[in-house]
Order: sequence, then C-alpha cells, then structure tokens
Amino acid sequence: MGPIGGFLMIFSLPITVYYLYFACQPTSCSALQIPSFSTSVSDYIDSSAILIFLAWMLFQAVLYVMPIGYEVKGMPLRNGERLTYKINAFYAFLVSVAFFGGAVYFNYPVSMLYDKYLHLATTSIIFSFVVSTLLYIKAKLGPQSALCSRANSGYFFYDFFMGHELNPRIGNKFDLKYFCELRPGLIGWVLLNFAMIAKAYEKSGSVSAGIILVSVFQAWYVMDGLWHEPAILSTMDILHDGFGFMLVFGDLAWVPFTYSIQARYLVDYPTELSNLSIVFIIAMKVIGYIIFRASNSQKDAFRKNPNDPKLKHLQSIPTRTGSRLLVSGWWGMVRHPNYLGDILMAISWSLPCGTGSVLPWFYPIYFTILLIHREMRDSHQCKQKYGKDWDEYCRRVKYRIIPFVY
Repeated sequence: MGPIGGFLMIFSLPITVYYLYFACQPTSCSALQIPSFSTSVSDYIDSSAILIFLAWMLFQAVLYVMPIGYEVKGMPLRNGERLTYKINAFYAFLVSVAFFGGAVYFNYPVSMLYDKYLHLATTSIIFSFVVSTLLYIKAKLGPQSALCSRANSGYFFYDFFMGHELNPRIGNKFDLKYFCELRPGLIGWVLLNFAMIAKAYEKSGSVSAGIILVSVFQAWYVMDGLWHEPAILSTMDILHDGFGFMLVFGDLAWVPFTYSIQARYLVDYPTELSNLSIVFIIAMKVIGYIIFRASNSQKDAFRKNPNDPKLKHLQSIPTRTGSRLLVSGWWGMVRHPNYLGDILMAISWSLPCGTGSVLPWFYPIYFTILLIHREMRDSHQCKQKYGKDWDEYCRRVKYRIIPFVY
C-alpha cells in the first residue's frame, strides 16, 4: 500500500461503517440498493453518546492501570529493548460485564446502545481521527529511534494511516497501542451485542436462538483472546505495525461497529432455527475454535521454547536466521491453520442470520479476504527473511490456509 492507498483507506473505512448502518435498517437490509444517508447532524452527533463513549474509554483506562494482574516482558525490539506490559484484560472484561449486568438489574435502559448506535459509531470515528492526529504529532516531536520502520516514508497520508511511531506510551507504563488493541473495542463489541439482546426482548418480548448464539460465540471469542492476552505480544500488530489510524480506527470503531452487525440484524430480522441447524452451527464454531486455539497454542509454545520436551514429537527445519520453522503438527497441515479456524468461526457467527441478506455476512467475507491478503504479505516477508529456507518450507507445507484447496 502506497501513499494513495493510505489516503483512500483513511476515508473509505469510515464510509464503510456508515454504509453498513444505513444499508441495514429495520425497514430494509439489502446490499443491492444504494442506502439513503441522513443529512441531519443530530442523527450523527449526540451529547449523551459522546459522554457514554468518553466514560467508557476512561473506565477501561482505569481498569488498565489498576494494581491487579501481573507484568510481562514483550518480545525484543529492533534495539534489543523489551517493553513491560500489564496483563489484566480478562479481569477488565469480567468487571465490565458485571457493571453491565448491574445496569440491567437496576433497570438502566441498556437498549439505548441500539438506539444510539449511529451516534456512538460517529463519536468513535471522530475520536479515532483526533487520537491519530495527536499520535502523528507526538511521533514527529519524538526521537527517530521510536519510529516504525514501515511508516517512516515521508508521505503524510501513508505514515498517518500506518502509524508513525511503533510503541507510543504515556509515561513508561501506559502503552496506547496495547491498551486499544484488546480493551475498549473488543469488550465494547460484546456489550453492544448484549444491548442488542435487550433491545430484541424490548421489541418482541422474546429473544431468538440466533441472537443468543451470535452473542455467546462472539463473547467466547473475545474472552478467549483476553484470557490468552500475553500471546498478542508476539503478533505483527505489536511487533511491527506502528500505531496510527489503521489500528486506532480498527480497534475503536471498525471492530465494535462492523463486527456487531449480525446481532443488530437479528434485532430486526429474527430467524427461526431448527434444532438440527443449532447443532450444526455450534459444531462449526467448536471445530473452528479447536483448530484456532490448538494451533496458536502450539505456535506460541514452540516460539517460547523450541526445545521443550513436550514438543519433541514436532518436526521443524532450521533457517539462516537461527530460528526453526514447524513442518508438522497443526503447522504441517497448512501454513496458517489458525486462519482456517478463524474463518470457520466467522462463518458460524453469520449462519444464525440465514440468507435473507448478504450484509450480515459482511464479516466472514471481509475477514477471509483480509486473511488471504495477510497470508500473502506474511509469505513475502518470510521469503525475504528466510530465503531458500522458506522455499524448502513451502515445499514441505504446500497449502496456505485450506488443506487441498488453498
């Protein structure tokens, strides 16, 4: 992606969020018609939504700095430094859900999150632009050593989008990228889904099996990620990507307000699922989760200690960098078994919505394209890093994501 691509993404991503909202309304939900966008400012900006959003960000920040959890060292950076990270996101999730449950118990109208969905989405988009601008300025005023090598091109839009600084922090402890990656957007996504359940009950006096499945599946997905929080420290986002509009907007706006489209759809278009359909959907989710979690755990264990006796049954090949590449176990089936598990889970989230509209299928379609692109990017980088050793690896592990298909 070059400067032009960065410029286009900065504006096309927010437009996509708005498109999904206006294209899927209680009266019609179709990708085949051009949605009618509101021209009233009051439909986008609402003072109470701004207060809710800012209070939510502050609440998560307070939970982040609370003296609970433990600290770990991250992976070595280019200069050899290892940053310290606070591990307590799962506790933040439990406290957040408990507060939401308390609000329901005391009859607070949590369904207002459905009613103010567009206001909250707009607030998150504006907040993302503001934070990204401040991050860019901070990077410009900071030392050259703090910059991300991938976004130090000199082209404003590209560097603004990709993130000029690698690990921006407030003080020595509050890591902005790490905080946003796991907490406000992911946990907020779950609570938005729960608010959709409340709205569905408010509208009809009952709740469909579909919206329960979607909400439970996605809450399970978030809980699993937060429970395995240290694993994120070895991901590309933390190690290599700068913290700019791409991640800020992705974490705070894209995740909660595009990933919740299935639950929002099911508020207005509840589907009837047979017992057999429910069993099939649950089975797909479970199989996808097993592949996703088992392969990720195997990879993380091998990265931490390739000589662990528990991993002695795994085959690997040496590389010119001194590291080794797995060619057996989950990682001998395909090069990215975790992506396969992710895709299966994504499909299970949209199956409860049926086939009445393609819009609730936005996530698995978009996510599959994203993972294919990410796999191609990873392959290119690994080829540069490992050279002929990568060619040998590809010869041993032929398929990229789907066995015998791709």
